[in-house]
Amino acid sequence: MSNSTAHFAGYGLGLRKEHYCDFLETSVPVDFVEVISENFMVAGGQPRHILRQVRERHPVALHGVSMSIGSAEGLDPDYLRRLKALVDEIDPLFVSDHLSWSRSGAFNAHDLLPVPYTDEALDRVCANIHQAQEALGRTLLFENPSSYLAFEGASMSEWAFITAMAQRTGCELLLDVNNVYVSASNHGFDARDFLDGIPAERVRQIHLAGHSQGAELLIDSHDSPVCSGVWDLYAEAIARVGPVATMVERDDHLPPLAELLHELSMARAVGARR
Repeated sequence: MSNSTAHFAGYGLGLRKEHYCDFLETSVPVDFVEVISENFMVAGGQPRHILRQVRERHPVALHGVSMSIGSAEGLDPDYLRRLKALVDEIDPLFVSDHLSWSRSGAFNAHDLLPVPYTDEALDRVCANIHQAQEALGRTLLFENPSSYLAFEGASMSEWAFITAMAQRTGCELLLDVNNVYVSASNHGFDARDFLDGIPAERVRQIHLAGHSQGAELLIDSHDSPVCSGVWDLYAEAIARVGPVATMVERDDHLPPLAELLHELSMARAVGARR
């Protein structure tokens, strides 16, 4: 799959059910919204008709959390069929997931578990990406996750792994600046090395979010405003990758929509200074 996704440089928010009425009954000043794909893929999940109505007003990005692109046994064909049905119905701006794994056989961790940065893991990830892109008929974006441990025996850095993954599969990247900040703090690398190391021309979307301080590590909690350090890193990221779609994520302790829109205006201001 070599077709690139369209360049889009708008600013958006994650669509959460607490704000459905705002998006359906008022004019919300966003350029796009992003939803968690799985919330609309299962029986009894969030209603598809709400998403269709929002799609009439705003472009929609689909962001998955359980494709499990790092699974050693390959991808779940039923998952791909259900995602394809959603993609065909919504015609999303982007379809993305994470460079992680969560599934092994019947076990699902419901978490974004890290992959080892080895040649063997790279082969498996690339094979899975090829499978997913062929099944969906489109180029996918993959996000760098936050991590809290490092595997022994890694043969490359995270950014070298991501670069090789993009080169071999033609996939594109969702750069989560908060995750870079969190992982750099947890593992002691320079976040700027990460930004310098990834292929800037493959970045199509950026995530901004808050995190929290654990006992020893930073936790990617998505439950607080974006901190000053992440804003600084975002400015550096934009200087490298240029104008791309930027989204503010909040999944817990959701404030009124006006507070999220204020954060989004801060992202616009950073982008305008580029």
